[in-house]
Amino acid sequence: MAEGWANALSEGEFVFYSAGTQKDGLNPFAVRVMKEVGIDITHQYSKTIEDLKNITMDHVFTICSDAHEKCPFFPSKKVTHVGFEDPPKLARGMKSDEDILNVYRKIRDEIKTFIVSIHQYL
Repeated sequence: MAEGWANALSEGEFVFYSAGTQKDGLNPFAVRVMKEVGIDITHQYSKTIEDLKNITMDHVFTICSDAHEKCPFFPSKKVTHVGFEDPPKLARGMKSDEDILNVYRKIRDEIKTFIVSIHQYL
C-alpha cells in the first residue's frame, strides 16, 4: 500500500519501491482497499530488499517493526523508521471480510497521512 500511495501522490517527483523481509505475495485485501481510493496496485509484486540491491536509493523508510528490526544496514543512506501496524497480523482470526477490510482501510489511511507529509524527510 505504501508503494502505491507514494508513487500516486508524488506525481513523478520521486520513485518509490517497496520490499519486505520476505516475499508474501500481493495481498488481495490491500488490492481491494487501494482500489477503493482509485489506486491500482495489481502491477506491484512482492519483493525483498535483495531484489532491489541494484537500485540506488537516497532514502529508506521502514514502516513496520519487523522490517525495522530485520532490515539490513544501508551504508550512506538516510533511514527513517515510521511504524505502522501489520494488517495481516491485526486481521488474523477475523472471519468477516468487512472486518478485515476495515483493518486494511485503517492502515491504508494512516500510510496516506504519512506519505502526504513525507517531504519533511526528503
